[in-house]
Amino acid sequence: MSEAIQKVELSKHVREEIDRWQAKFPEGKQRSAVIAGLHAVQHEQHYLTPESMEAVARYLDLPAIQVYEVAAFYSMFETQPVGRHSVSVCTNISCMLRGSDDLLKHVQGKLGIKPGETTSDGRIYLKQEWECLAACTGAPMMMVDHKYHENLTPELIDDILDALE
Repeated sequence: MSEAIQKVELSKHVREEIDRWQAKFPEGKQRSAVIAGLHAVQHEQHYLTPESMEAVARYLDLPAIQVYEVAAFYSMFETQPVGRHSVSVCTNISCMLRGSDDLLKHVQGKLGIKPGETTSDGRIYLKQEWECLAACTGAPMMMVDHKYHENLTPELIDDILDALE
C-alpha cells in the first residue's frame, strides 16, 4: 500500500455487503465480491477515493491494483467527486428513435449542465451519455441512482428530477 494514501476503515454496512457477496462464491474467490464492495462504498460516499479502494482491497486480501482495475473499467463507478444523485440518459438507437436526443437536451436545459458535469448545488451529476442501458422496450429511458425510469416525457423527467433532494 502506498504510504501517501491514508488508511480508512470500511463501514459495518460495507463489510456486511462484501461478506454477503463473498458467501455466494467458492472459498478463495473473494475477488468476486469487488464489484459489490465498490458499489456499497460508492453508495455511502457517492464516489470512490483511492483510500476507499485500498480499504476494499485490504478487506478482501487482494492487491490494490485488482480493485483499481475494476473501478477504472466499469462506467458505473465514479473516481472523482460527483453530485449526490447520478443521472444517465440512454441515447442508443431504441431510445434515440423515441426522442432521447431531445430529452437529453431537456435535462441539460433544466439542470443547466452538460454531460460529465454536476449542478452547482452538488445535487445532480449528469453522466456522460450512455450507449445502452438495456431497457429498449421502455425507450426512451434514463437511470437515476441505479433506478430505471422508462417511457419518458419532458414532464415525467421534470417530476423525477424535482423529487431529488
